[in-house]
Amino acid sequence: MSKYFALLRGINVGGSTIIPMPELKFICTDIGLKDVCTYIQSGNVIFESELTEVKLKKKLEEALLVKRQKHITVIIRTVHEMETVIAGNPFPDAEPSRIGVMFFAEPVPTDISSLITTTGREKAKISGREVYIHYPDGMGRSKLKLPKIFQEGTVRNMNTISKLISLVKNQ
Repeated sequence: MSKYFALLRGINVGGSTIIPMPELKFICTDIGLKDVCTYIQSGNVIFESELTEVKLKKKLEEALLVKRQKHITVIIRTVHEMETVIAGNPFPDAEPSRIGVMFFAEPVPTDISSLITTTGREKAKISGREVYIHYPDGMGRSKLKLPKIFQEGTVRNMNTISKLISLVKNQ
């Protein structure tokens, strides 16, 4: 069995897709995931499974569609991959709460970096299946314009990523 993180896109943000965490935990255990726990209300799940990332993503997205009648994008990462995200932070001197990491299921084409624009001070760096975004003035004040492909990802700040890793390490 391997430990995984499932990061759900758009959960409990703006009221469009509300899923109470006990319900999300039930959905996960109902499809056979083991040792399931959730962290905060934004769709972060830690669990164990023998399935591959691709099978986990498909199984969880299908279960959520059945239960919620809405497609919810799920991004799966291993503990090692999340630790690599922290280690690869291209903005090490920035406040961790002002660094968002957008996670994707597939590698992000590097040629789309020219389509990321801003009139503000934000900076974005593409790295494999993640895009690091430094929001020096906060996410809420961002002037960043992102290409349509970014609708397929989900963002967590560095503090949340660190906390998820620490929850696994302390189990």
